[in-house]
Amino acid sequence: MMGQLVDGVWHDIWYDTTKSGGAFERSTAKFRNWITSDGSTEFQAESGRYHLYVSLACPWAHRTLIFRQIKDLTAHISVDVVHPDMLSDGWTFASDWPGATGDRLFGLPFARDIYLRADPKISGRVTVPILWDKHQQTIVSNESSEIIRMFNSAFDRLTGNTMDFCPQELHEAMEPINQRIYDTLNNGVYRCGFATTQTAYDAAVGPLFDTLDWLEDRLSRKRYIMGDRLTEVDWRLFPTLLRFDNVYHLHFKCNRKRIIDYPNLWAYTRELYQYEGIAETVNMDHVIRHYHYSHDTINPNRIIPINPDIDWNAPHGRGD
Repeated sequence: MMGQLVDGVWHDIWYDTTKSGGAFERSTAKFRNWITSDGSTEFQAESGRYHLYVSLACPWAHRTLIFRQIKDLTAHISVDVVHPDMLSDGWTFASDWPGATGDRLFGLPFARDIYLRADPKISGRVTVPILWDKHQQTIVSNESSEIIRMFNSAFDRLTGNTMDFCPQELHEAMEPINQRIYDTLNNGVYRCGFATTQTAYDAAVGPLFDTLDWLEDRLSRKRYIMGDRLTEVDWRLFPTLLRFDNVYHLHFKCNRKRIIDYPNLWAYTRELYQYEGIAETVNMDHVIRHYHYSHDTINPNRIIPINPDIDWNAPHGRGD
């Protein structure tokens, strides 16, 4: 279960949906600082200065791992991985699971301890990703959408990688698409899965499949969501599509269709998976274990289902 800090004290409290008619409402990120390349903020882009805490199960954290990979930041930004089980202590740095690293900066037991190092009296949910500044000993950001924007451009002078997945000329067109995908799909799967009334579930699941139908049609005419070039829209969408058939379809009751039932979306998901370096950011063992084992309000007996056997490397035929 995901607890929260209240004035620096940990409480094992799940989301309270009684005040929202059974609807899941995601809390906003607490740390919203910005790394720049030109020294215009106190957070300067430097090699070795920043450390990323992630869960390999979490789609929001997955975005940041993708940008760290495709922007050649692996040698410049270090990473630690939490344990896939998120129980009464929230995310932990237990390392008794393949791929879980522990906290190699401080040797702390819980992700909440990183938040408390930044602010001993903080209140709020303890989420990943967490981008930590080793110099100032504080959290730069825990907002994934902003971390990937920093990774997209702030370190370009350092790496020489000037690939731009958020081009200025597409900003205006990208924003409403990013917003729709976030509201109805990225967060929509959680709104379905964590709903505690039929009304709240129905309000979430309809728009979710409307968006999948819309994306399927769009990809029948375009190679990528914005056209003929990859953008952050694609990389923000991909972690949700990747987890859909193995987790969201069953566990979160998003079961009208699977991604494999959408020919264009399924080929598109395989193409993104096969993009250079992306498979290295994927760990389906963490994904499957985390969701089915951690959410005892949904799966109280913590039974891990057999799950489909998906061939992510099957030929996709897109752009050939």
